Amino acid sequence: MKFTDLFIKRPVLATVINLFILLLGMNAFDQLSIRQYPKIEEAVVTVSTVYVGASTDLVQGFITTPVQQAIAGAEGIDYITSSSVNSSSSVVAHINPSYDSDQVLTEIMAKVAEVRGELPKESEDPVIKKGTSRGSALMYIRTNSDSMTDEQVTDYLTRVVVPKFATLEGVASAEIFGARKFAMRIWLDPLKMAAHDITADELNAAIQRNHFLSTAGQTKGEWIATQVKANTDLSTVAGFENIVVIQKGDVLVKVKDIAKVELSAENFDSGVFFNGNPAVFIGVSATPTANPLEVSQRVKTSLAKLQSELPRGTEVEVIYDSTKFIQSSIDEVAKTLLEAALIVILVVFLFLGEIRTVVIPVVAIPLSLVGTIFLMWTLGYTINLLTLLALVLAIGLVVDDAIVVVENIHRHIEEGLAPLQAAIQGAREIATPVISMTLTLAAVYAPIGFLTGITGTLFSEFAFSLAGAVIISGVVALTLSPMMCSKLMRGGTEESALAKKLDIIFGKLKNSYLGTLQGTLNYRPVVVVFALLVFVSIPFLMMFARSELAPQEDQGSLFLASKSPNYANINYLNRHTENFDAIFEQLPEFEVSVRVNQSGAQNSSFGVLGFTPWNERQRTAMEIQPLVQAEVDKIPGIDVFIFSRESLPGAGGGAPIQFVINTTSDYPSLAQLADQMALEARKSGLFMFIDSDLKFSKPEVRISIDRDKAAQMGISMEAIGSALSTLLGEGWLNRFSVEGRSYKVIPQAVAGARTDPSWLNHYYVRTVSGEQVTLGTVISMQTIAQPVSLNQFQQLNSVKLEGMMTPGVSMGDALQFLERKSREILPEGFSVDYDGQSRQFITEGSKLYVTFALSLIAIFLVLAAQFESFRDPLVILISVPLSICGALIPITLGFVTLNIYSQIGLITLIGLISKHGILIVEFANQLQREGMSRIDAISESAAVRLRPVLMTTAAMVLGVVPLIFATGAGAVSRHNIGLVIATGMTVGTLFTLFVVPVVYSYVAKDHQNSVAIPAVSQ
Repeated sequence: MKFTDLFIKRPVLATVINLFILLLGMNAFDQLSIRQYPKIEEAVVTVSTVYVGASTDLVQGFITTPVQQAIAGAEGIDYITSSSVNSSSSVVAHINPSYDSDQVLTEIMAKVAEVRGELPKESEDPVIKKGTSRGSALMYIRTNSDSMTDEQVTDYLTRVVVPKFATLEGVASAEIFGARKFAMRIWLDPLKMAAHDITADELNAAIQRNHFLSTAGQTKGEWIATQVKANTDLSTVAGFENIVVIQKGDVLVKVKDIAKVELSAENFDSGVFFNGNPAVFIGVSATPTANPLEVSQRVKTSLAKLQSELPRGTEVEVIYDSTKFIQSSIDEVAKTLLEAALIVILVVFLFLGEIRTVVIPVVAIPLSLVGTIFLMWTLGYTINLLTLLALVLAIGLVVDDAIVVVENIHRHIEEGLAPLQAAIQGAREIATPVISMTLTLAAVYAPIGFLTGITGTLFSEFAFSLAGAVIISGVVALTLSPMMCSKLMRGGTEESALAKKLDIIFGKLKNSYLGTLQGTLNYRPVVVVFALLVFVSIPFLMMFARSELAPQEDQGSLFLASKSPNYANINYLNRHTENFDAIFEQLPEFEVSVRVNQSGAQNSSFGVLGFTPWNERQRTAMEIQPLVQAEVDKIPGIDVFIFSRESLPGAGGGAPIQFVINTTSDYPSLAQLADQMALEARKSGLFMFIDSDLKFSKPEVRISIDRDKAAQMGISMEAIGSALSTLLGEGWLNRFSVEGRSYKVIPQAVAGARTDPSWLNHYYVRTVSGEQVTLGTVISMQTIAQPVSLNQFQQLNSVKLEGMMTPGVSMGDALQFLERKSREILPEGFSVDYDGQSRQFITEGSKLYVTFALSLIAIFLVLAAQFESFRDPLVILISVPLSICGALIPITLGFVTLNIYSQIGLITLIGLISKHGILIVEFANQLQREGMSRIDAISESAAVRLRPVLMTTAAMVLGVVPLIFATGAGAVSRHNIGLVIATGMTVGTLFTLFVVPVVYSYVAKDHQNSVAIPAVSQ
């Protein structure tokens, strides 16, 4: 192509074009934001409804079912889960990432409002929140005070700190853990109430009569309006103590005569600990689309300003920040970028041996990378782990085109042409292959960029950034590189001693290779059979590959989740989980631990174990995990599993294995089948821990009322229910205000009067005759076992098997086992589904196989158009399966897994290895047009192109060495893609040099009758 002549003859024009690329990229660099992953919405909408005192089945029937039926029709919902526990319902709508979560939220709010009238009037209004699907907060902030109680700390955080954080851009919520929110607790003594002839209803009525929030109004004269306020409400302990409940003659029976009143906490069902010590802290969560790095920095800035305003003796500090991993990962990739650039420069020098010549392809690195930055800014991308990874891979790619140009021009100089004439002739010859290689690589990544779902959202930026870098490198190679060759390259006696020695070495290597190739061409059928055997081996290699969506990363922390027996209370949890701290503190890598215990509806614990920085420890989090799991397994009376945070966004947190069984059948049969599945899973040895979330083990007292007897005595069901809910329910009666904030008034039996069900015989109700009788007169009790919660998945009764794989077992193997067992165990009417990371693996993992096929088709079509032939692309692409086979070797041997990163590496190999075939086939066609036979042409072409093929391979393979030997945060993902590309390129190049010529000799089109390219006029 003669258009390259323009840039050689007009060097200023070539320089200006490339300076524009440089300036645009430098200007865009400061405008790109930095984040962990591309912007992605991992949003969920939660509808929470409180129905104090209601049992699980009552909550499910009257709250959960109508709510989830209403919101199921909203557009943009991927799937719905729900949980019904005593006194509370939670319905979670998981939003499809391709929809606007704000619009989905608006529609859900409207649908919930429509069914509010169908919910019990005693239930509280549903609370609707949009948040992220990740289970843990972005950061945790501890508060410690020597001068305030936990209740006072909670009140201070609620009034001052939380509002500051909640208003920061990107903050979804700031939740207080270990909160002791103020409440007026009225601890009732049932025996004293009976002695004073007072029932629960009468107490409640007395409080409501004497503590009334009035809005008196105004007096309005002709000119003046005056606000009237009456102190009908109470706000002090003394005020509530002196409420008169009844009057008997001259005797006033007050609340303090039958109860103890104190300003205390709203509930006592949680315990929070930092490094083993009780604590109160704030968990800050980011909105689904927020930049976590920016949110973390805003919170820290706000916290720094707050320090001077804190009460005396109070400290507030960040104890856990998940963005440390993000920042460290980005720093590591940036370091890898520099290392890869230095290695590639060294490789180019060792192949060319001349500093002046080396400068030409090396210039392509900064120009291509900086130009890519401009394209990223234009497309609205960010600097993140995936775009940085694309730039690392691009370093080995962007020099390829320039290397091919330089090497071809260098060959013509060796043949005796002057540098200017060599540049013109060499650039003309190589322009078509360079364009073909550029378009080929770009075509490979196009299908990735158009993927849907989480995978598409994440890797579109990776794909288009890498494709952009390749396109810009092609522009540089065809505009700047030929011009620089004409000015900088020299031949003959002017070459350096090293360059001359390298020319001799490569000359000998070329002759040796040519001899071997000609011998190979004499045994072409054997080579074809060998290639077919390699091709056939690919499915077998795939069968033995361990698969997962993304490899586990050392994120600097581990998470723990534990379950206690359903009968356990907060004291039980605190006592049993304190053993964690002794285990954690024995680890050399230990830095901090956070533990949150929650009793009541769910007797569970959640915690974070934070480690020292990556460069200060020898073991990774993955190596520590099984050791910690083995130790916590020894703790009796509690089930614990240790897990890492998910590597990719959108999975929803929790254990890696989340296998859901759905049915319309009842829960007892569902629990039985789930236990059978869990038992089989434990026997398999594939799981370090696995259990179901449906256990009929929570003791529940069922009260049967003798309605006839109650009717005869004039005792209403309302009176019985009111007595039970007041003395046991912990429901709030009304509110009182202090300094502009309202708090609950909660009457409840004193702790000693509700220790066991026998106390119900000491609770009294009034008969129609005015006398009091114990509840035992009209009720009978039976203790049964019930589940803690009734869960549903897509509006079907469900049970979830949650677990962790044994080290060395992939998620794919674990899920395949559960699927196989489900087919054996589950009867008709039962189905399976997935949640969390498992769902992401099932829905996203197979997409890249389709993309692989589409990439092959795309590259074939591009090559067919370039070569005006359907045969030549087949010859070029024959090296792809050979390269893939080489890449699958470390996967099959277990050095890496088949995951989203290694699959991206496999797709990348399609374009990389095809470049070699393009170089060889295009030049062979040209030699045919000059009169050579097909076999002579391919032999000569392969020998001539040997040096650029080896150079580009070495640049790519050695350029990813920093990825293979990566350490620190995010190292596993980089290692996966680097090892796949390195092995695939090495094996693929070896096969390309021998198999492609053989296939060409059989398949290639005959070009001998074509018109040759005219020579350059001297």
